[in-house]
Amino acid sequence: MNGIYYYVIAFIVIWVVAIVFKSQLTNHGVEVNFPLLMWKTSRLHGFIDRLANRAPRFWKWYMNIGIVISAAFMVIMAVSLIYSLKTLMDAPSVSLIVPGVEVPGSPIFIPLLSGLIALATVLIVHEFSHGILSRVEKIKVNSIGLLLFAIIPGAFVEPNEDELKELDRPAKMRIYVAGSMANLSLAAVALIIMMLLSSFVIPAVFDQDGMEVTRLTDDGNAINYLKEGMVIREVNNVSVNDSASYQKGISTLKPNQTVDILTDQGHVSFMLKENPNNKSLGYMGVQAQAHNVIVDSYDNQFYTPLLWIIMPLNELLFWIGFLNFAVGTFNLLPMKPLDGGHLLENILSYIAPENVYKPIVTFMSFFMGIIIVVSLVVGFTGGIF
Repeated sequence: MNGIYYYVIAFIVIWVVAIVFKSQLTNHGVEVNFPLLMWKTSRLHGFIDRLANRAPRFWKWYMNIGIVISAAFMVIMAVSLIYSLKTLMDAPSVSLIVPGVEVPGSPIFIPLLSGLIALATVLIVHEFSHGILSRVEKIKVNSIGLLLFAIIPGAFVEPNEDELKELDRPAKMRIYVAGSMANLSLAAVALIIMMLLSSFVIPAVFDQDGMEVTRLTDDGNAINYLKEGMVIREVNNVSVNDSASYQKGISTLKPNQTVDILTDQGHVSFMLKENPNNKSLGYMGVQAQAHNVIVDSYDNQFYTPLLWIIMPLNELLFWIGFLNFAVGTFNLLPMKPLDGGHLLENILSYIAPENVYKPIVTFMSFFMGIIIVVSLVVGFTGGIF
């Protein structure tokens, strides 16, 4: 089933329950104001206070480094977004990513379950870090909770705005960069563990004997000839036993060429289309991953079934790393209301008066926003207006 249908079903179920049981939910701190569903709680205040009080000097030291790292990413992200204008019509640099849903204009497809788990880690570490640094800086946290805008989940930690305004600039910046630094830190940890598994554990436990079809897209012809679960063994007589040989086989494919695929279920041949991201390349519409089998020395043991956990765990770690890095760096774009916009404003306040830096931040926010909106529109429409 297309992932979009899961979201539609969830949308209907959640909002029917929310409306029918609105009075009961309200008694438990839930605000039901369609399309916004918000749950506020005070139960997590003590947890955040304990984390903040356990090592306040560490948090300040860590986020002082975070200010430098975040400022560097803010510049990199701004330059990259501006530079993307050169290739905007051919390959938009910004696209929506929704777990389980093939989004027009997005070259990335995130599996539903692992994508939702990874997204949850993004929200939790980001918002909790803002809360921890707020308490480290002795700022009251007004509320903590979860929200749902239609079907889009979110989390929030709301520091006291009046107290926040009274802080000095370094303290403010530590609070602003805390969320993205937490995302970047989690991304680094997840990707390091993933690489250790990929480099040492998986090669020792598994062998590869081809590429397994995991998804077929609607914009390619392979969907009419292949099925998910098939194992590709050859592409145009090029033997395929791992990702490298598969890439070698498909790298020479051209549009309107007939490709011959040998699978574990026989031969298929079909005409290629143009690659949506590079019209000079042929496009099958296949997403595949290495097909793994357990090596003989680990096979038929009492623990053998447990070894299959390694592969989905490795995939989950990848998406945790990917989404935390993507959201963490995007949030550092120099535009309000993103944290990067607040960071830019505080940095500029060191070197310019308010009547100078405020218009600069406003312009950057508008300029970055326009590029993002245009990129999304071009992605959805394929560059056709």
